[in-house]
Amino acid sequence: MNEIGHKPILPAPVERLSPPSAYAMADVDGAELTALMGEAARLRDLGHGDLITYSRNVFIPLTHLCRDVCHYCTFAETPNDDRPAFMSPDAVLRVARDAAAAGCTEALFTLGDKPELRYARARRALADMGHATTLSYLAEMAALVQRETGLLAHVNPGVLTRDDMQMLRRVSVSQGLMLESLSERLCQRGGPHFGSPDKHPAARLETVRLAGELSVPFTSGLLIGIGETRAERIDALLALRDLHDAHGHIQELIIQNFKPKPGTRMADAAPADFDELLWTIAAARLLFGPVMNIQAPPNLTDGDLAPLIAAGINDWGGVSPLTPDYVNPEAPWPAVTALAEQTAAAGKVLVERLAVYPPYARDAQTWLDADTRGAVMRHGDADGLARTGTWFAGATTPAPDGINDFPLPAIATERTTDAILDRATGGADLSESEVSHLLSARGPAAERVCDTADQLRRQVVGDEVTYVVNCNINYTNICTYHCAFCAFSKGRAKDEFRDRPYLRGADDVVALAAEAVARGATEVCLQGGIHPSYTGDTYLGHAAAVHAAFPDLHIHGFSPLEIWHGAETLGLPVAEFLIRMKAAGLRSLPGTAAEILDDEVRAIICPDKLTTDIWLDIMAAAHGVGLPTTATIMFGHVEGPHHVARHLLRLRQLQQRTGGFTEFVPLPFVHMESPIALKNQARRGPTYREAVLMHAVARLALHPHIPNIQTSWVKMGLGGAEACLRAGANDLGGVLMKESISRAAGAAHGQEFEAGDMRALITGMGRQPRQRSTDYGCPSNSAASPCAAAAM
Repeated sequence: MNEIGHKPILPAPVERLSPPSAYAMADVDGAELTALMGEAARLRDLGHGDLITYSRNVFIPLTHLCRDVCHYCTFAETPNDDRPAFMSPDAVLRVARDAAAAGCTEALFTLGDKPELRYARARRALADMGHATTLSYLAEMAALVQRETGLLAHVNPGVLTRDDMQMLRRVSVSQGLMLESLSERLCQRGGPHFGSPDKHPAARLETVRLAGELSVPFTSGLLIGIGETRAERIDALLALRDLHDAHGHIQELIIQNFKPKPGTRMADAAPADFDELLWTIAAARLLFGPVMNIQAPPNLTDGDLAPLIAAGINDWGGVSPLTPDYVNPEAPWPAVTALAEQTAAAGKVLVERLAVYPPYARDAQTWLDADTRGAVMRHGDADGLARTGTWFAGATTPAPDGINDFPLPAIATERTTDAILDRATGGADLSESEVSHLLSARGPAAERVCDTADQLRRQVVGDEVTYVVNCNINYTNICTYHCAFCAFSKGRAKDEFRDRPYLRGADDVVALAAEAVARGATEVCLQGGIHPSYTGDTYLGHAAAVHAAFPDLHIHGFSPLEIWHGAETLGLPVAEFLIRMKAAGLRSLPGTAAEILDDEVRAIICPDKLTTDIWLDIMAAAHGVGLPTTATIMFGHVEGPHHVARHLLRLRQLQQRTGGFTEFVPLPFVHMESPIALKNQARRGPTYREAVLMHAVARLALHPHIPNIQTSWVKMGLGGAEACLRAGANDLGGVLMKESISRAAGAAHGQEFEAGDMRALITGMGRQPRQRSTDYGCPSNSAASPCAAAAM
């Protein structure tokens, strides 16, 4: 699988405490603690903004047997006849399938540490299943769950050797081991870790170190309130920081508070003091800086969770809709909706993540085994967070009520977004980082981006929604190029997909144009695959034949790739070939074959296609000879927000030079039949939030240079198209008689949207429909249109 290069995990942040300063805060209390928390929250906001994450997971307690005897633990059990030593494969799969059906993405495997070294029953049970070790069986079950359900495995198997970790890396996306404490005192007689060989700090630190050497996204953290001192917590945090500085692999720190449990040796011990929990969270944030993900389990705090956020966390950990917290069974999970409400009450936005955090998911080549990358892409969104919702581009699932996962109370939009929006509406040229920021907006910020884009739309083009009566004519689906995303193109004898290969000559094209004209079309869009026998004369012949038969029909056709191919086969400069095409009757070019105008992405999805610079040069040449063009983007596959930002800025720069783009058309990737998606090498199209935001951000980033933003009803669906028209778009595109490219990719919205139905949708929104010509003027052969009527 090809991967896009990303920047490595950030180096040690500059804003963090030195060891002497860290030890000096051990005596902080009262008002000083409040100030400490305030500084920690400030740092957290620098790294994570308004977002608090969680993972929708399921616990799979593979075995409750353990060779350790921690004095506070109720998870570990001794062998008994009432419970099998290990969950069977069927039992594991039942839980995993239920979890997948409930929308979970993470399978959290919890288990005791090497029980076969203590219990003969564990050894016999493993032998009966064909395994010598618990870890070998864990690897088999993790692989089974991913293969059968697609869930991403996070494993907490205890102290590991290098070979153990390498084996588990192949079947899991992340691993974890709580350091708990660096105090050897706690392992001595009378301490909570006495009799637990796997709790010795040196062994646990070595496991964390090995994870760094093997590039394993890793979870660690502290258990506080079991007898350690604040200075010992700082010792542990500094040791973890040193390992993370060396390898960049610790994706999250868990700060967990001890709660006594009946039936344990520490049942009568006092629980961790809440201020101690807050102090430790703040200390971890100040020691690790803005970027680190710091988590506190929400089910271990009674009542208001806001103080945990105020202390500097940015993650709640896994929250299961199905299974209890087997480690803390007395503490039920909060409902996700209730967690979202508490998070919002603290001024933050709850968003779902994967078992592997975004920086590691985005740099999958470094951090993930080849066998797990596809599952991560399948579950992920453009930011490396979880893909939520059931909406997919091109599918018939109704559009959601809004772009956010949870209803939100009034939360002030963070200042960075507001500042960028002010610049955009003022006509400033946004930077790549500013456009990327808007594309990643969530919660109230995302709604503010859409509202601002719609207000700008109203100022620029008013309340009209335009559309064109047109027909797509695809003269061949045979293509010599091998775009990884394309389900439309076929080889000469390739017929295993939706459509058999076909080739239509000029007479067939004219016949289809005649049918379109008879139904009121003012435009035909001519496009096809790059057939091996085609030359520039083929394109000239198609255009001339249609133009001769219907001189008033607007020929909008021939992608930049076809123009390049035509010029190359005739040995002509592109500009000269375009002049000949214009003389033959061509009136404008579609902005297709753009995909993502960034060669890093194109190397993956269309490596043999035009480069970014060639595509832009062809469009500039078209504008130079008087042929206007549209501009497009196809998004939601392998690109990140920064690639989209570069695409928009390159279009803006060309428009500032030539003024030749009539409109911008975002095209969400339809994944269902796409080869790259079927191979699990691309995301499953954009999320609904991403698709709607694309239209809004395009309005803002391209203002005031490209006034028309079109939404594709074929890909967005009618509900989604309406949402885009309320988020900055002003054009509904064409009725698209005979549309087949999106249909080949799996789109199910039909081949045609009747003009009357378009008008009904538009008027139902309280907007004014207007049939337009291709260039946004009045169509010459449609006297009944509002545009034509107004001109009479």
